[in-house]
Amino acid sequence: MSQSLIFSRGLLAIPHLKVFLPECELCTYSVLRKPPKVEQVIGWGLRPTTRRARSYARQHNLPFVALEDGFLRSVGLGVEGYPPFSLVYDDIGIYYDTTRSSRLEQLILKSGELSEHFLADSQRAMDLICQYQLSKYNHAPDMVFDGSVERQIVLVVDQTFGDMAVKYGQADETCFIQMLQAAIAENPTSEIWVKTHPDVISGKKQGYLTALSTVEPQVKLVAEDVNPLSLLARVNKVYCVTSQMGFEALLLHKPVVTFGVPWFAGWGLTDDRHPNVALLQKNSRRKDRSLLQLFACAYLQYSRYLNPYTQQSGTIFDVINYLHQGKLLNDRLRGDLYSVGMSLWKRAVIKPFFRLPSCRLHFVSSVKQLAKKHLPADGRLLIWGVGKSEVLEYAKQQNVTLLHMEDGFIRSVGLGSNLVAPLSLVIDDLGIYFDPRCPSRLEVLLQHHQFSPQDKIQAERLQQKLIQSHIGKYNVGQLGLTLQGTTKKMILVPGQVEDDASIRFGSPDVVKNLDLLKKVRLKNPTDFIIYKPHPDVVSGNRIGYIEASEVLKYADQIVVEANILECIQQVDEVHTMTSLAGFEALLRGKKVYCYGLPFYANWGLTVDEIQLPRRQRQLALWELIAAVLIYYPQYIDPKTKHMIQAEQAIDILVKQKQQQKGDGLSRSWMLKQWGKLVQLCSVLR
Repeated sequence: MSQSLIFSRGLLAIPHLKVFLPECELCTYSVLRKPPKVEQVIGWGLRPTTRRARSYARQHNLPFVALEDGFLRSVGLGVEGYPPFSLVYDDIGIYYDTTRSSRLEQLILKSGELSEHFLADSQRAMDLICQYQLSKYNHAPDMVFDGSVERQIVLVVDQTFGDMAVKYGQADETCFIQMLQAAIAENPTSEIWVKTHPDVISGKKQGYLTALSTVEPQVKLVAEDVNPLSLLARVNKVYCVTSQMGFEALLLHKPVVTFGVPWFAGWGLTDDRHPNVALLQKNSRRKDRSLLQLFACAYLQYSRYLNPYTQQSGTIFDVINYLHQGKLLNDRLRGDLYSVGMSLWKRAVIKPFFRLPSCRLHFVSSVKQLAKKHLPADGRLLIWGVGKSEVLEYAKQQNVTLLHMEDGFIRSVGLGSNLVAPLSLVIDDLGIYFDPRCPSRLEVLLQHHQFSPQDKIQAERLQQKLIQSHIGKYNVGQLGLTLQGTTKKMILVPGQVEDDASIRFGSPDVVKNLDLLKKVRLKNPTDFIIYKPHPDVVSGNRIGYIEASEVLKYADQIVVEANILECIQQVDEVHTMTSLAGFEALLRGKKVYCYGLPFYANWGLTVDEIQLPRRQRQLALWELIAAVLIYYPQYIDPKTKHMIQAEQAIDILVKQKQQQKGDGLSRSWMLKQWGKLVQLCSVLR
């Protein structure tokens, strides 16, 4: 463990810094006390703020370690508070300073020693980055092309004035002028696009090419904040000075011309115009290397990663997965979202699910108040479930798009009607999963998504974890149930809340619990039928109650307090209108009969009374699990308010179950109200 001195409090404020630096014992410098005995000094790159730290290191003959953001940093910008998921650690120099060697340079020179297995992992990571179009920051929308450009496009990458990557990449303003002139001269029949930073156009920053590019008729200024790889994918050739976009262009197999000395120049992959690149080659600081070798060294060896889901040391694949999911979610929720009439409780609960760089969430008390606002072009209404009639009418009149929201399928230990906050939500921009009248985002996933071998591994692991942990949606009810012994086939009929939207819209023929029982008995006259009323009905919060004497005319046993999962495990079949218990039963290998149209019906996995012709795909169970539990919902840690995966959500619920007192159902009215107050206070903190 190296005793490491840090001067910058800003550096120390980086979340989970110690996870990035497991070999370091961190201590801070203070003028008020004697400096501790240390083995190295750590600072942030070549910032002017590191001068004091570097001076201290020189005076005490100590090595200086430079940290910088990695090449896959975060979904949002650091200036907006988004912490890094990758850092680089350089005990020789820093990668963008090519005036001297760096740890990255040394790794690339030795990259001929990399194993085939390591290179295979690197190739997989590189392919995923290109497929998902990931960059350092991932908040910007993809570039939209109108199709009017018929000529080839040459991209010239400007940089902000004073960028340290320019100074230490041995370049200056002259290099940018030469680059633009060369691009115009060498590509007379192409369009020249100059990519500059949005802050340059707004006047916040100065670029090197802004003034020049506006007077050249062949040149178009691209100042939009767009995803870099989406732009690079469209162009035919790239000119840069030292910008990292040059390397990202190489990842997409674009020809790249450099006019400075970036870290990726001189390895035989770029057309290098700066004379100092040849000097590096002459001095044996550059040798021909493959793109895969450069990528492997920079992204896998040189960079360190934090698993964003667990906040522990991670891999590049952890970060790729998180950034991909975060980017998709950010794009789907981009713009201004307005929620009408939502209670304080639900406002507090849902806020963490919308903490995304491009999402702006607004709460409005009523439709009347909403009507006074001028909604922007990207404004949408966020509604719970199918929404209230007055909100739907307003949306129809104003032609405003709707976003539907509902609890996820791994939700909580306790009922939503008792104000127990959810760990998961589904936010659907097409419909909502329980309403089969139109396709939902989940149905589109199930119908069209191309699931990967990795999805299969994750889904099967998730299935086993759910079964072994005994976790479902609400996780209420007593454990230790043993059903009556019988040699007959055992059928579970789960009761539902009878005014639930999934029944109103998804079960046209059978709409009452008693009617379901009658139908199941009619079809199974000699079998053993168990009826399990819905927890919300048992708690007295919702409707759907049937007198026991009436139930026992058609069922052999009523199970009230037991956990639904224990019932499912002990029966042969589950018969339901639209209950989530049918999905839980599929996970546990049970035969499921559907009398309505739940989201899991009509995919070849259930016996269906009603056919929905647009669901034409035959799915394996793991594909259903992947769509329903991995791709469709969002999961949030209730303590950190950060995005997590389904597996972490299960772990949290297991701990909550262990701490729970009672079954969560059979409590007095007073205890329920107290529990609701506690829950409300916990989310409003």
